[in-house]
Amino acid sequence: MTWFAGEDLDGFSQRSSLKGMGLSDEAFEGRPIIGIANSFSDYVHCNAHFRALVTHVRRGVEQSGGLALEFPVTSLGEPFMAPTTMLFRNLMAMDVEECVRAYPMDAVVLLGGCDKTIPAMIMGALSADRPAIMVPGGPQLNATFDGADVGTCTDCWLAAESVRAGRSTRADQRRLEDAIIRSAGHCSTMGTASTMASLAEAMGFTLAGAAATPAVDARHARLAERAGRVAVDLAKNGHRPSDFFGQASLTNAMTVLQALGGSTNAVVHLAAIAGRAGLDWDLGTLDRIGRETPWLVNLKPSGRFLMEDFFEAGGVPALLSELRDHLDLSAGTVEGVTLGERLPERGSGRADVIAPVSAPLDPAGAIRVVRGSLAPRGAVIKVTAGTPELYDHTGPAVVFDGPEDLERRLEDPATGIVPESVLILRGLGPVGAPGMPERGHVPIPTHLLRQGVTDMVRISDARMSGTAYGTCVLHVTPEAALGGPLALVKDGDLVRLDVAGGRLDLLIEEEELAARAAAMGPSPRRAGRGYQGLYVRHVLQADQGCDFDFLRRDGEI
Repeated sequence: MTWFAGEDLDGFSQRSSLKGMGLSDEAFEGRPIIGIANSFSDYVHCNAHFRALVTHVRRGVEQSGGLALEFPVTSLGEPFMAPTTMLFRNLMAMDVEECVRAYPMDAVVLLGGCDKTIPAMIMGALSADRPAIMVPGGPQLNATFDGADVGTCTDCWLAAESVRAGRSTRADQRRLEDAIIRSAGHCSTMGTASTMASLAEAMGFTLAGAAATPAVDARHARLAERAGRVAVDLAKNGHRPSDFFGQASLTNAMTVLQALGGSTNAVVHLAAIAGRAGLDWDLGTLDRIGRETPWLVNLKPSGRFLMEDFFEAGGVPALLSELRDHLDLSAGTVEGVTLGERLPERGSGRADVIAPVSAPLDPAGAIRVVRGSLAPRGAVIKVTAGTPELYDHTGPAVVFDGPEDLERRLEDPATGIVPESVLILRGLGPVGAPGMPERGHVPIPTHLLRQGVTDMVRISDARMSGTAYGTCVLHVTPEAALGGPLALVKDGDLVRLDVAGGRLDLLIEEEELAARAAAMGPSPRRAGRGYQGLYVRHVLQADQGCDFDFLRRDGEI
């Protein structure tokens, strides 16, 4: 009401603007103003239902005596956005932060679904630090094809490999294309969108049970309505993200990520979220938690099932209940209660989907960190989606300098790729691409697929789709474009991956490595114009979350 109650010209202007949209004095006088940040776009299938979702949030706000005012924010969608949505995550976070600060609102409801939208919105909300609640868009419905459950887009990758291997046809692939997406909502596998929605819930930014509720389920609409009511409570009590999100919340998120079999992309997003909140973050802690946390959730691409099954098994609340001895249950939530206070009495009723801690899918979690002469500041590998026989592997490098080189040489017999080869794709880090695209899932050459080879060691400074699989070492830091050791590898160099020992090494003498570095010289950032130029000049490396250096809190409020 500091905006609308004044008797000066500003108050006149602001009241008359509302009245010009058909609102009476009674619609806003003395009422909390709740912003609804809507990331809807016709380009983003995951968020296609958000126009309807807004009406449910608005109804909840009005039930509690508030006035809901919707505003658009940047919309990020994986299938259509070039060169990569990751390039624009920080832009969306800035958009959310500045809109929340600039517009008159006492609290904000954040609507996000597709991969980068949830972390971007959380980053923006943390920086603005106004009362905020996240409403995840929810997963699409499970799909079946030729009698089997299929999920986006794990089964897209599998279908493409099957065609290349000669096991199926393009016609089969087109039939799958018609069947695999049954509704609005984000991917039905434990890809990045499902992972980030689950971590948002584990960190307390959503209502309990919000992450796994299907997008088109009536229960999702009722959850959105309740979020609107909670937003009014937040406006009245002033409960901000900084009041409930702290170091315990972040540690819980790392634990849940490991138990989920979640996306490696979440590692980058959690690092960025930590930076916005001024919290401690390091890959060593993530690795330690991964070695201590059991893998429990049996979803593709690591397991068998899909998000609708996870929902029916109890979703994130059931998982948290199973993990209670691994979590800090004193961590806060947006509802003003602790994480422990909103846990269900028991865990999952479906041990095939959410395994009990007493009988986990694996005693250790999903993601490991490796370091060494090839990745001094670290790289990550999703061990639940790879081939254990390759986790201690030494092989000759085959190096590709970017996607064009990969496309030109991957299928060429003269390239000399054999099953023991270590495929290296470089130049696709946050600066080199720019934007760190999801290209780290390097294809296996067709001639090897047809020999029955199903996996190889692949190494990149790029990311990988959260729906993908394979023995892929990702986020190698420092990246090649900044002169990291990955830039110095030559075809035929021996590379050693030792997951158990946490090592990734280039097996050449230090003197030779130093000579190659000296011959290469410095690798300055080549910034262009506009937003992309800003990005290249200020983006941090993967181990720091690929956020902009000027947006981190670094412990300062």
